[in-house]
Formats: sequence, structure tokens, C-alpha cells
Amino acid sequence: MQKVKQFLNPTFMSQLAMALAIILTFIAITLVVTHRGMPRVHTPVTPAENKTVVVVASGDTLGKILVDQGLNNSDVNQIADVLKKNAGISTLRADNDKIEFVRNGDDAPVSKIVVIPSPWKQVELTCGENGGWNCNTIEVERDTRAVYKSGEIKNGDSFYLAGIRAGIPAGVLIDVYDLLAFEMDFERDVRAGQHFSVLYEENFAHGAKVDNGHVLAVQFEALRGNVKMYRFKKSDGTSGYYDENGNGAIKSLKRTPINNAKVTSNFSSGRKHPILGFTRAHKGVDFRAATGTPIPAAGAGRVIARGFNRGHGNYVKIRHNGSYETLYAHLSKFAKGVVVGTAVRQGQIIGYAGSTGMSTGPHLHYEIIKDGKHVNPLTVKLPAISNLGDADKKKFIEYRKTLDNGIEMLTQNPKWFIQM
Repeated sequence: MQKVKQFLNPTFMSQLAMALAIILTFIAITLVVTHRGMPRVHTPVTPAENKTVVVVASGDTLGKILVDQGLNNSDVNQIADVLKKNAGISTLRADNDKIEFVRNGDDAPVSKIVVIPSPWKQVELTCGENGGWNCNTIEVERDTRAVYKSGEIKNGDSFYLAGIRAGIPAGVLIDVYDLLAFEMDFERDVRAGQHFSVLYEENFAHGAKVDNGHVLAVQFEALRGNVKMYRFKKSDGTSGYYDENGNGAIKSLKRTPINNAKVTSNFSSGRKHPILGFTRAHKGVDFRAATGTPIPAAGAGRVIARGFNRGHGNYVKIRHNGSYETLYAHLSKFAKGVVVGTAVRQGQIIGYAGSTGMSTGPHLHYEIIKDGKHVNPLTVKLPAISNLGDADKKKFIEYRKTLDNGIEMLTQNPKWFIQM
């Protein structure tokens, strides 16, 4: 406590006060001299930039949105004309397009308009000194990363449930279904203990994920053997999926038109008919499907029959080439525009599941006819659409090796990604 007592001594306090007064006087004189000797500088205050983002809603028009933001009819007409001529934008999409309005202050007029029709494109409109509007289209750089997910089928799993558990997005799983459906039946070929993996793209803009891209590679330990597919861009600029050797992995027809549908009746040379009661050949495969389920074409081709008969009910028959035809029966109704002579693409909806004709409940009856003879859709060997030429195949093999090395690296480091 000795130091505290000395600090509180009256003589010491008097000396301290005098010293402080001298110091403060010196500081005051210095500030006055400095202030008088320095010119006064006025720093302009820049008004804070004000941004308003409008998400286009149902019933909105460009004119309505612009007027609501304080623009006059002359500006509205100019902006609409510039957007149409210079950016190809003539309509707005509800719940998709965004418009950003920029002002140089809370009460200032709009100085810049940014139309955002997609995460990868922005159209900037600025008002010039003459009052006219200038347009500049900016392409947003796409940051694409390849990520790897793998999983295992557990007891009671469907492939979908196992895929979701592995962290594969639902949209990517749908693409994987479409690819693997050319090689396997998800009802019969999926067993506990099977492993699978997917390498797919994630697209980022400004550091934030926007969406998922293409499936780059998929592997599945199917009953018929290990199925592998790789996406590859050919020298002509088109892309496709190929097996390890560069042979086309996409077949001309799909074994199962409806993804993940349960097989309720197999192809058989002698099945007891559930309605007629006697044994006869079942020339196709039945898939369980609720009434109204969309039925896609198993392959590209042309409709050669569409109608109704006692057995099949409403049915559609498609010829795919000189060798293959497919038939879809018991439909509740036909898709609009699908008539005899219509050219259809693979995956195009041709009708909707039902229970018309001789049927005990809603389902799809699916047949494949090869060279005039019915074959089992689940076991028939299907032809590939196209294989790679010699030059492209050589490039593919090198690309596949590089991709496999990347997959091996990601297997060891699942949190890493490959910058594309």
C-alpha cells in the first residue's frame, strides 16, 4: 500500500496538476498554429448505393415492374426495345427471372437495371447522358467441380434410398436411373451388398453452388457383372456414354420404361392368365404403375399402331428400326399428339398407365419384338446406338484412364473435388 499513500500526498498532487496544465497549454497552441497554417479540405460525401431486387411473379410484366420503380413510359418502351434487340429478352418468367434496380441514393432515380434471366447470364442496362439506355450482356463464369459419391445397397434398400443415403442429389439419381436402365432392371437386379459410385458435376457461381451438372461416370455391381459408363465428348462436339472399352453404353431400347417400377409378372411361355383362367404365353413384362403414371417411349422410333383391343385395352406400338418394335398396353389414355405416324424420341411420353382391357389392376404391360418374335425385355441383348471411331476411341481410353485416376484419388479423399 506504500505506493498508493505516496500518490495521494497533497504536495505531490499539487505538482502533478501544474505539470498537466503546462502540457495541455502546449497542445492547444500547437493545434491552433496547425489549423491556421493548413488549407481547409472538403471531402465530398458519396451517397450510399441503393439496390432493389424484384423477383418476377405470376402476372408481372416488364412494363408494370418498371413503372412500379418510378420509370416513365418513354423509359419503359426504350428498355423493352433494347432488351429485345440486344439481349433476346422479350418475355419474363415468373418465379425465375430477377431484376435489380440500382440508385445512387434512397430518393434518386434508377441509374442502372440488371436483368438476371439465369445464374449464368446478366444483362446490364445503364442510362446515358442523353437519356438513352445502353445494354451490356455479361456471361457469368461457371465454376464446375467433379464430386464423387459411393454407397452400398443394404437389406430392404431400393437403389434410390441407398443413393440418397450416400449423399447423391435426387436429380442426379434420376439421371443415373436413366443410364443404368439400359443395362439392368432395378426391381430384379438390386441386392444387398452391391456397391455403386457416381462422379458428377456441381456448378458454382461467385463461390456459391447453383446446380448439378452432368453425370461423368457411374459404376454399379449388377448381377450380370460390373456396369461402368463414362461421359465423353467426341471430336464432332457431341457427347455420349461409353463403357470401359469405348463401346456405346446407351442402348437403342430401355429394358424398363418406368424407373424403379416393380415387376408384377414376368415374360413366360406358359402363365396362368389371371382373368381367363387357363395357361398361355405372357409375351411381355408387367410393371406396377398407378393410374395416370406417364409412360415414356423406350427408344426413338415411329408409332405404327395406336388403338384398343379386348386384351391390351388402349395400346401403342412403336417401330424403332428394321429389327425392333415395342408395345405398351392397358393405358388409361394416350398422350396428346401421339398418333400413327408420329416420330417419337427416347423418353417422350406416349401415354399414361391404366387398367383398360383384360387387366386386374393398373399397370404397364411392355413388350419387345425382335425380327417379328417376342423376346424377354429383361434378358435380351440390346444393340448400342453407336460406338466410337478409331481416333475418338484412342482419345477416350486416355481420358478414361485420367478419370479413373481422379476417381481413385477422390475415393481416398471423399471431401476433395476435381476442378473441371
